[in-house]
Amino acid sequence: MRWLPTRAALVVAALCLLGGCATAGTDAVEQGSEFTFVSPGGQTRIFYPPGERQRLTGLSGDSLLEEGRRIGLDDFRGQVVVLNVWGSWCGPCRAEADDLQAVQDKTGAQGVRVLGIDVRDSRSAASDFHRDRGLTYPSIFDPSGRSLLALKNYPRSAVPSTIILDRQHRVAAVFLTEMLESELLPEVRKVAAEPAG
Repeated sequence: MRWLPTRAALVVAALCLLGGCATAGTDAVEQGSEFTFVSPGGQTRIFYPPGERQRLTGLSGDSLLEEGRRIGLDDFRGQVVVLNVWGSWCGPCRAEADDLQAVQDKTGAQGVRVLGIDVRDSRSAASDFHRDRGLTYPSIFDPSGRSLLALKNYPRSAVPSTIILDRQHRVAAVFLTEMLESELLPEVRKVAAEPAG
């Protein structure tokens, strides 16, 4: 019973913060400048050209492997970030983990970072999975999926899913499906090669 009011309060607070409720007058955030997810026609692979991208802000959470430490997008300023929503319980997530690690290994020198968001999981199962696979990229431990509130209208049930953010942390691509290295790597390299703006 206590879950519903707490959940509602979190949603209202997140919408208020993301919608610019705390600012007044002409200094408010320009409408449409922050990312709001829309899947035209139910597409599972969506690409945003640079002129149409919206910025993602406020995404952070507790580190999976370093309990008590917060990590988030602010830790990766000026870097391309590949967000991956996953869970150790999810078969496709388990299958794509090595592909994500390969993308990290092959593009890290270009200023690319993979950042996982572990949802609906236990810390011990997720940590064991992370270590057993030898994954070197960090993950946010977020069993309730609260960090995903930063992705307005994003379907939190879409696991696995991967989002490529450009160096300004604007959403360049969304994949609501398992991704292989052969599919993801070219898209990440394209975004990493864009002129810094």
